[in-house]
Amino acid sequence: MLGKVGLRAADVRYVPLANAAAAVQAFRRGELDAISYTDPTVTQLEQMGALKVVADTRSTRGTAEVFGGPLPSGCLCAPGSFLTQYPKASQAMADAMVHALKWLQTAGPSDIIKVVPERYFQGDRALYLAAFARVREAWTVDGMMPETGPATAARMLAQFEEPGSLQRVDLALTFTNDFARKAKARFRA
Repeated sequence: MLGKVGLRAADVRYVPLANAAAAVQAFRRGELDAISYTDPTVTQLEQMGALKVVADTRSTRGTAEVFGGPLPSGCLCAPGSFLTQYPKASQAMADAMVHALKWLQTAGPSDIIKVVPERYFQGDRALYLAAFARVREAWTVDGMMPETGPATAARMLAQFEEPGSLQRVDLALTFTNDFARKAKARFRA
């Protein structure tokens, strides 16, 4: 976003924030001119009328506008050696994720309230559910890496790397859909 308006990383000061509560307080006290944070924090600040969202990557449309395509973020990550050494554990984790993603396609707010640990609500169930509703459509329904996801990530990362360094990376070697594909078949996702 900085690059799109002609700024460099050195043109801004980054402020580490200890947690969501600290982020909300710092923003409300005017200690920050802008914030890039996760939900439910952004939804909370929106509901308070404390901020105007300029770029929203909580939706597939917003991600496409900001990054030029889908940008994988929340995913299972493991070294290739782990996948090779522990294929059953790797498959079990993928099964759990795909099964949960399939369940989330039809789960309603009351279903979610029943299974999400209380600490995730941060004392405000309605806020959590509002934030959940904002991001829900951006989740893959079957756990598969979007076809253009790795290329979008590489384009974004290339802005911060030595010129040409990411061009030497074979993107097909940076992810696998094998485990998700098996889970998708198992759970008919």
